[in-house]
Amino acid sequence: MFCLNSNHLSLFFLFLIIFCKTIFAEVTGVIDRKEVVVHFIGTSTSAAKEIADMYPEVKRGLEKTIGWKVDFKPIILLMNSEKDFQRMVENDLIVAYAVPQRGLIIINYPKASKSPFSVKSVLKHELCHLLLHKQIKSNKLPKWLDEGIAQWISGGITELIIEKKSSLLGKAILSGKNIPIRFLANKFPEKKGSLLLAYEESKSLVEYIRNNYGNEGIIRILENLKKGRSIDEAIRISLSISLEELENNWIGSFRKWVNWFAYLSNNLYELLFFLAALITVLAFIRILMKKRKYKDEEW
Repeated sequence: MFCLNSNHLSLFFLFLIIFCKTIFAEVTGVIDRKEVVVHFIGTSTSAAKEIADMYPEVKRGLEKTIGWKVDFKPIILLMNSEKDFQRMVENDLIVAYAVPQRGLIIINYPKASKSPFSVKSVLKHELCHLLLHKQIKSNKLPKWLDEGIAQWISGGITELIIEKKSSLLGKAILSGKNIPIRFLANKFPEKKGSLLLAYEESKSLVEYIRNNYGNEGIIRILENLKKGRSIDEAIRISLSISLEELENNWIGSFRKWVNWFAYLSNNLYELLFFLAALITVLAFIRILMKKRKYKDEEW
């Protein structure tokens, strides 16, 4: 879910209400199901039907992973006009957006349906945002955790257009230029490079929690946030460490992994030569053993 500067928030909602009234009046059509409503503008009926048909499965998958029921009926707006979508988000990296206060998901359908995205993953990502904000007060849910969990839930998919080769996290951590987690509690940076780094950090930290504490560790944190505890309290109670310790452990673990990967990359030819030599020696030993066995059988 793309984060707006708090100074722009009230203006955004005013614009959103006016704009949505206009576009809902101009919708190509509406599909109203028991669990979801899909409005579509400029896209085909089949695209909207695809969303409506996949929603129950996406909902069940989210409920099963998080353990909370999606007890609300979201409104999904499919847009086919890049120009109109950009008027709303003002960021050409964004392919979808969730507005928890309205139970609304807005999807730039042409972009969301192209690789590396899938409409199902994008929908699951945005629905996760709605569910988290439904159960946890916004001032208790840090932005990095909100985005990190949504990426985990959707299999690593964000709502951003990110080139695989443009990963910034490894370089940032090794150089000590990563963004401290406390700075990602309320909002993400607006500059492209910093915004991409914030998403990568969020994803990586949640993955670290999952790898070291299991899904249960993440769920415990969410449950404590739901009870109204701060993120510091929730992590201390759930993981038995402080947020600062968690961040330091994550950075240390990531730095070790990056250094090991860099070592392998820098010494690839030497390692391949060593393995080839080792295989040759083992093959030679095997031949000698076969010859010895053959001679023994002759005697």
